[in-house]
Amino acid sequence: MDSPVKEAAPAAAPSVRAEAARSSAAGHVAGHRLAPIALVVAGGLSVQFGSAVAVLLMPRAGALGVVTLRLVLAAAILLIVCRPKVRGYGRADWGTIVAFGTAMAGMNNLFYLSANRIPLGAAVTLEVLGPLILSVVASRRLVNLLWAGLALGGVVLLGGGGFERLDPLGAGFALAAGAMWAAYIVFSARTGRRFPQADGLALAMAFGAVISLPLGIAEAGDRLLVPSTIGLGLGVALMSSVLPYTLELLALRRLPAPTFAILMSLEPAIAATAGFLVLHQALSATDALAIALVIGASMGAVRTQARRRDAP
Repeated sequence: MDSPVKEAAPAAAPSVRAEAARSSAAGHVAGHRLAPIALVVAGGLSVQFGSAVAVLLMPRAGALGVVTLRLVLAAAILLIVCRPKVRGYGRADWGTIVAFGTAMAGMNNLFYLSANRIPLGAAVTLEVLGPLILSVVASRRLVNLLWAGLALGGVVLLGGGGFERLDPLGAGFALAAGAMWAAYIVFSARTGRRFPQADGLALAMAFGAVISLPLGIAEAGDRLLVPSTIGLGLGVALMSSVLPYTLELLALRRLPAPTFAILMSLEPAIAATAGFLVLHQALSATDALAIALVIGASMGAVRTQARRRDAP
C-alpha cells in the first residue's frame, strides 16, 4: 500500500514550478525596468568623462573647434554605421530632425563656451537646471515636483553657493545650454519614435555638425587638421556624442521625459567625479552630501515611475 505522502508529492511539483515561474517573471520585469536607467547612467558617465577630456583639448582648438571636431567626427561614425535612409519621411519627420540637430549643436557649443570660462562642475550644475525645470513642467504629479526640488537642492549645494563669483558670461552660456538640453530631451524622444534604430540620431548629428562647422573653422582654422588634435577629438566624439546620445535615445523610448529629465540631475555628480579623476579637482564633504541628495532624488523618481506602472 502506497504512503499518502508519496501520493501528495507529485501534486507539489507544479506548485514549485509555478512559484519559480513567478519569481523568474518578477526578475524579468525588474530587469526590464532597470535597463533604461542603466542606459542613462552609462550615457552620463561617458559624456562627462568625455567633457573632461574636451577641457584638456580646448587649448589646442578652442571651445567651438572642439565642438566641431566632436560633432563632425561623431556624425561621420554614425552615418557610416547606421547608413540611414533619407526617403519615405514626411515634412514633420524632417522638422524633428532639424529641431533635434539644432538643439544638439546649440547645447554643445553653449556648454563648451561655458566650460572655457568657468569650472566644469559649475557649468554642469547650472546646465542641469534646464532638465530639472522640464521635469516639473512636463510632469502632472506632485511627487515629481518633490523629487525635482530635492535634486535642485543637491545641484545648488554642489555649486557651493559660489555662483556669484563665476564669470557672468560663462554662467549665462551654461544656463542657455540648459535650455537647449531640455529641448534636446524633447526632440530626442520624438526622433526615437519617428525613426528606426539610431537613424534619426545620425541624421540629426549630421545637421548639427553642418551648423557647427563654420563656427569651428572661424575659431580654430587649420588647427583642426593637426593629427593629434583629430585623434583626441575622435575620443571626445565617441565618449561625448556617439555612445551617450545613442544610449539616451534608446532610454527615452522606454522612459517618460519627466523621469528622464530628473535622472539628468545625476550629471553634476558624475561631472564632479570626472573632474576629480581627470582634472584633479578635489571633492569636499559638502560635495559628497550634494551628490547623495541628487542620487536620492533620481532613485525616488525611478521608484515613483515603477509604482505608477504597477498601478491597475
